[in-house]
Amino acid sequence: MNLTRKILGTLAGIGPGLFAIGYTVGTGSVTSMSKAGSQFGMQLLWVLALSCFFSWILLEASGRFALCSGDTAVHGCRRHMPAGNVLAVLVVIGVVVGQWCCLSGLVGLSSSAVYEALRLFIPSLPENAYWPVLGIAAVVMATMYALLWHGGYSFFEKVLIFFVTILGLSFIVSMFIVFPPAGEVVRGFVPTVPDVPGATLMIAAFVGTTMAAPTFVVRPLLLKAKGWGAEDHRRQSIDAFSGAALMFVVSGSVMACAAGALHRRGMEIHHVLDMVQSLEPVAGRYAVALFLVGTLSAGLSSVFPAAMVAPLLISDYRNGVFDSKSKLFRILTAVACVLGLVVPVLGANPIAAQIATQVSQVFILPLVVALFIVLCNKRSIMGERRAGFWLNAGMGTALIFALVMSRNAVVALMELIAS
Repeated sequence: MNLTRKILGTLAGIGPGLFAIGYTVGTGSVTSMSKAGSQFGMQLLWVLALSCFFSWILLEASGRFALCSGDTAVHGCRRHMPAGNVLAVLVVIGVVVGQWCCLSGLVGLSSSAVYEALRLFIPSLPENAYWPVLGIAAVVMATMYALLWHGGYSFFEKVLIFFVTILGLSFIVSMFIVFPPAGEVVRGFVPTVPDVPGATLMIAAFVGTTMAAPTFVVRPLLLKAKGWGAEDHRRQSIDAFSGAALMFVVSGSVMACAAGALHRRGMEIHHVLDMVQSLEPVAGRYAVALFLVGTLSAGLSSVFPAAMVAPLLISDYRNGVFDSKSKLFRILTAVACVLGLVVPVLGANPIAAQIATQVSQVFILPLVVALFIVLCNKRSIMGERRAGFWLNAGMGTALIFALVMSRNAVVALMELIAS
């Protein structure tokens, strides 16, 4: 019991960092990491490592800006940047469109995961049942909306702590059941690009789902809601590092599961639950159930903040205040919950759509990184905590990385459309 209290206390201390995991490690991430692991083994681990490293840099930068200025990202952009209103609107539109595009795929994958879990224990249930999956999706979104209606920041934080804890434990335990060879893991840190169709799109999806622009834009608002101030710089830095490290561990464990269970057997993932079924001969239905719980937790941990992103950023644009009780918050989260049902209503396979929508999040990333570079270097805002050599080097490299990934995403999507 004492150990449990210590673990929960530690997680509560890095609450804003857990929101970063909520935005980044969802069913989209599970899909991308699983598919890449099954197709390429651990070969793309270097992309994940770089994305998480740059996420740490940008979490630190956005958090430092928040504590020094007492302002939030979008509102701060309006106040301190040339043409700030235009840039702020572009950021809000880019982030909201990307998140709403991803939301429906997240709900589709989560509801399918729940149905497949039921089929494991009730084999008489039919495959690919449209109405049961749609019904599960409707229940999930109604439950999420009820939580959003009644909650404040501390409540949202507790919900995410619950989901992220289950998510991390589920995939880490599953990983150790089918862990790939150590040499393959080490070679994964050497940058190489598989010479096969779809590899570039997969890399862009990795970046879109891990180095996610909403994470950095929303972070100052969450720190403000948490009540952190100028005396919390050390806590903020620990939180930024912890969030990025947990992202790498959880996402890496998903990739390792697919590499260990499928890649060595020459199997690829065409449906998100192919990996779940592949674990059954190795560990039995209970390990499969554990993996499914992790998949569902991944979906819910991302649906929750994705549904909140529009009212959060519009409130940020107006006055930099997080208000979960406002009429605007409740209307826009309702719209998001309805949009989340699009893929289940259409009965579409969410795998390809999920990967494509994760790629869409890459395009706003360079603008967000550039804004934080400018804001963190303004002495009038940052004072003695203005970005130094190492933070500027990290943000500059992150900007180059984001631009390269955006260019690759355009090329990959054009090739996909042409094919």
